[in-house]
Amino acid sequence: MADMKKSRGLGRGLSALMADVGQASPVQTDSTATAKPDRSVPIERVFPNPDQPRRTFDQAQLDELTNSIRAKGIFQPLIVRDRPGHPGDFEIVAGERRWRAAQLAQLHQVPVIVRAFNDTEVLEIAIIENIQRADLNPVEEAAAYRQLMDKFGHTQEKLAEALGKSRSHIANLLRLLNLPAEVLEYLRAGQLSAGHARALITSDHPVELARKVIAGGLSVRDTEKLVKRAAQGDQPSQTATASKPKLAKDADTVALEGDLSAALGMRVSVEHEPGGEQGRITITYKTLDQLDDLCRLLSTN
Repeated sequence: MADMKKSRGLGRGLSALMADVGQASPVQTDSTATAKPDRSVPIERVFPNPDQPRRTFDQAQLDELTNSIRAKGIFQPLIVRDRPGHPGDFEIVAGERRWRAAQLAQLHQVPVIVRAFNDTEVLEIAIIENIQRADLNPVEEAAAYRQLMDKFGHTQEKLAEALGKSRSHIANLLRLLNLPAEVLEYLRAGQLSAGHARALITSDHPVELARKVIAGGLSVRDTEKLVKRAAQGDQPSQTATASKPKLAKDADTVALEGDLSAALGMRVSVEHEPGGEQGRITITYKTLDQLDDLCRLLSTN
């Protein structure tokens, strides 16, 4: 058992979980492969994981699952552990959607598989299971990647390899977390797509522009044009003593800015002198907490 825990790396918790529950779909069917439960327990003794990264559940899918459970019962047992500090109770490791549907179906007992996961393993499994098996919105998915990086020290490369995602996909989603809370709420609600949000990242007025995008029903391409026009309008009028116009940044510089922004959780601008080896990096923080984090990071070594 000790050897198993030592070998548990990124994705190991999920693979161990899948060995128990199989690749269950959100809506169960007669052909769904089932795992044998350890026991059935009263549904009131089962509690959700307080660190569950998923905060919203699609009501239509939940209703469909509820009808299936009401008619046929639960095919896939919940994965649980003993609830810390509450003897006789259980905490969900995987299967909160089934637990919610079972409550709506007014079931009194639910089948469970009990596993001895520690807090770290529970959080890692919950995050990875949601990324792999549920339709997280872009903000939830980005927050899940950020949790994996902050809590477990995983790099973008390691996440991409283990989760079967491209590194650019992960980096682009992480950049979304730099947007203001109001814009992120529009994204959660589906009023903006991830493409719209990416276009707004470079704007100095993302909230104002997001409202215009929603009101006008603009496409991603139109949003990019809107951001560009707004940026040109923010530029001071050129005078005889004004500096030369900025040259467009090459793709490598833009990608580097994105990687640094995702890693720091703050907007990063890289200005490199054409033909030379000099330049400057500008890091924009929005709160004093971010400044403290940056100072801590720079003083680590």
